[in-house]
Amino acid sequence: MGETFHNWKVLTIPVDLFLRKNCSNDHDMPELPSLLADQLRRVLPPGHGPAATAEPMPPAPGAYVLLIELAEPLAVALPGRPEAVLAPGWYAYCGSARGPGGLRARLARHLAADKRRRWHVDRLTMVARRRLAIAFADETTECALAARLAASGRFGHPIPGFGSSDCRTCPSHLLEWQGAPDRSDAPTDL
Repeated sequence: MGETFHNWKVLTIPVDLFLRKNCSNDHDMPELPSLLADQLRRVLPPGHGPAATAEPMPPAPGAYVLLIELAEPLAVALPGRPEAVLAPGWYAYCGSARGPGGLRARLARHLAADKRRRWHVDRLTMVARRRLAIAFADETTECALAARLAASGRFGHPIPGFGSSDCRTCPSHLLEWQGAPDRSDAPTDL
């Protein structure tokens, strides 16, 4: 699977074009369910990735979306807030990397499982089944990415304030993928 993403070392193309060109079906891209990949194609701006390592990411400042799969329920207690339990499934964490090493350095840390807990999202990445990243080396902000995902109607905010303690506009920078659209309200033939 890792071979598919090596092109990112030399290419900077829209995520949707990359996914269509290199990942024609779930066998080509087992990391993401096809419905999630389709949703990301429609919602996110052009970026680098998705990738399971930070190596192909630019060392420039920018924003990113971490895609995190939890295999088991995870209890999360943030300082001053009640404990919440995250269900198994896919989560998107929107962040930024403006310091030394830029996106490559920040994503190398986030994609590693073995590390000291420093940020809210470390609670998820340290136990995740899978971690992938999509990077945006431009003026895109983590708030804009979180807003795009939330506006799609397919992502919800499972824990208010998660990863956004310094943000005054976003309910959270962690979003939970809601999966396939609910068809219970679809018309049925009688």
